[in-house]
Amino acid sequence: MSDCIFCKIIAGQLPSKKIYEDDEILAFLDINPVTPVHFLVIPKKHIKSLMDLSAEDSALVGRLMFKAQELAKQQGCEEKGGRFIINAKSDGGQTVDHLHIHFLGGIALGASLLQTCLHTGKRE
Repeated sequence: MSDCIFCKIIAGQLPSKKIYEDDEILAFLDINPVTPVHFLVIPKKHIKSLMDLSAEDSALVGRLMFKAQELAKQQGCEEKGGRFIINAKSDGGQTVDHLHIHFLGGIALGASLLQTCLHTGKRE
């Protein structure tokens, strides 16, 4: 998709701080992190949202989830964990129409911090 910011990152047209890449998946640090560890995991295939998956995408989504938890461990969050977030479409808070998983970690994520992150994009 020519107007998709994540497709432009995949194509190398926009910079990113990549932490993982293979033939199907790209992971990179969030440009505006809301926690000490904040990265995104995206499929290279353009899928608008979780609501737009087809049956043929099921293996890819499984790989995305597994890679997200593997990267969270590599980023130092294995012991205490973190939060994996997939927003879907406008009512779900999705702002980029390309399926992506956010991982937030490196800090205790209570309900108030989560609400602040989701509504303002910033930590308290």
